[in-house]
Amino acid sequence: MEYWERDFKWLETKHKIAESLGKSDLPDFYTILFLIGLQELGAVPEDKFTKEEKQDLMHIAICALLEPEGYFEYVGQDQDGWPHWNQVKTFAIKGIEEQEEFLKEKVIRYFDQVFAN
Repeated sequence: MEYWERDFKWLETKHKIAESLGKSDLPDFYTILFLIGLQELGAVPEDKFTKEEKQDLMHIAICALLEPEGYFEYVGQDQDGWPHWNQVKTFAIKGIEEQEEFLKEKVIRYFDQVFAN
């Protein structure tokens, strides 16, 4: 995907997410990861998430986004219903910006599937 095309689709995805949530503010990258983590968890607890749980949700999102690329393999849920993956191969992309750009493409693909249903 060309850089300009990814930027356009990224902005379009952010607008679709905001619209689906009934919000006018566009979500940032980390909020989107959090939302994907919630979607993959499949349940919202009655209490607020702790800081550690929020980080875990973003990790769940990354695992779910990278699983189709062969980086992670889903192994199941723990006793509390949280999903778990095993790392299958090393993530070779170095640098925060490069990783974020790579993940943006995976987020776009993820929400293309979500909004298609």
